Amino acid sequence: MTRSLDAALVWFRRDLRADDQAALYHALKVARRVWCLFVLDREILDPLLARGLGADRRVEFIVDSLAELDAQLAALAPGARLIVQHGPATQVVPRLARALHVQAVYANHDDDPAALTRDARVRGALADAGIAFHTSKDHVVFERSELLTTGGPPYSVFTPYKKAWLARLEPFYLQAYPVARYADALAPLPEGLAGGPPTLTAIGFQPTNLHALRLPTGSSGAQTLLADFLQRIDDYAATRDFPAVKGPSYLSVHVRFGTVSIRRLAREAHARMQAGSPGAAAWLGELIWRDFFHQVLHHHPHVAAGAFRPAFDAIRWEHGKHADDAFAAWCAGRTGYPLVDAAMAQINQTGYMHNRLRMVAASFLVKDLGIDWRRGEAWFADHLIDHDLAANNGGWQWAASTGCDAQPWFRIFNPQTQSRRFDPQGRFIRRYLPQLAALPDALIHAPWLASEADLAAAGVTLGTDYPRPIVDHDSARAKTLARYGAVKDLSSS
Repeated sequence: MTRSLDAALVWFRRDLRADDQAALYHALKVARRVWCLFVLDREILDPLLARGLGADRRVEFIVDSLAELDAQLAALAPGARLIVQHGPATQVVPRLARALHVQAVYANHDDDPAALTRDARVRGALADAGIAFHTSKDHVVFERSELLTTGGPPYSVFTPYKKAWLARLEPFYLQAYPVARYADALAPLPEGLAGGPPTLTAIGFQPTNLHALRLPTGSSGAQTLLADFLQRIDDYAATRDFPAVKGPSYLSVHVRFGTVSIRRLAREAHARMQAGSPGAAAWLGELIWRDFFHQVLHHHPHVAAGAFRPAFDAIRWEHGKHADDAFAAWCAGRTGYPLVDAAMAQINQTGYMHNRLRMVAASFLVKDLGIDWRRGEAWFADHLIDHDLAANNGGWQWAASTGCDAQPWFRIFNPQTQSRRFDPQGRFIRRYLPQLAALPDALIHAPWLASEADLAAAGVTLGTDYPRPIVDHDSARAKTLARYGAVKDLSSS
């Protein structure tokens, strides 16, 4: 076949796989020699180190997955390797592109505001050198303005968006890019450039408990989890809300870093949905939520810093030492509400939190403690291994009732009710709060209601082994209703 370019560079970002990778496919089709690059971007990593996050499961997941990506490229073409550089991407990409004398750099879209700013700087530097910069859709099924309302504006309510998404879906949108067919263009590693990722310590980070958690990394890890989930997917709708049950796919971190193609996942779910699986339909709905939040971020980038509906920015949140102490208790899982505290223990110990519990924990911070949702969003951003700005922001704004298609502000989760409903035997609570393990099922959701005799029998001393509630839910609910109700224009929201 005839290729129009002599050389191209593929810049991997949130797409750490060689299979069904849009940017890699497009580069291989048009260039006779193609090199592949990943940048351990110091403009992202250095702030983590500055905040004391030198042991970060995300960084370890990436480094592990890069090793597998390197091996995948080598398997596709003799001598092909992944070039890994540690430095500011805005400098590394243009410098390497010039050094390799490529005519174009290929990458996939990233609509996070900071990423758009980064890409604009890279595009400008490449243009100054006469090098083109091409980007493609890869991390969602439908993006940006592909789905709009009849009148033209983007969707701000999920249900009609989902209906439009399903109506628009055709096999074309889920087809895999046949990378292997054009892999002969992968070029050997240039002399003087090291292949493969550095060690964690070489970039200033330390190992975490990632391997002890047995979370499989790379594309092979994604395949292992997907194969397991497809055996359980029919039950997903019935099991997904119960944190003590193996209901979720556990693929979220792989979706975040692109070690599995979103097209593959949607293809699997859609086929099973059409075959009548309610679980597959529910899971596909979650993938559609992800697309929805990404298009919200694209069309309304102000949500990264404030409420989707600006009227909610006028809410007066708790502040000062009392709020700081309450926030610290929430972060540490010391609120006195077992389901909330178990959820926080889960994220602290594993970097993951069950989706139902993300809603419960977020609602508690905002509507029981009266703390600005942005503080919780930022904390999740630092601690979730699967953190994705669009989804995290969308979830927090849903819980805080400040976003599009959000939970109405006057509906407030009761943490005790959520606990009894979704962890009725207290299995999840016992796993993460072993100090409460001996309490009977009826009392484990609200230890402060237990008698002294029951507490003594379970070996629990409130205030010592486990904290008393830091807030009374009923009083907090009344305060939250007043807080939201005092803001002009919210009554009609």
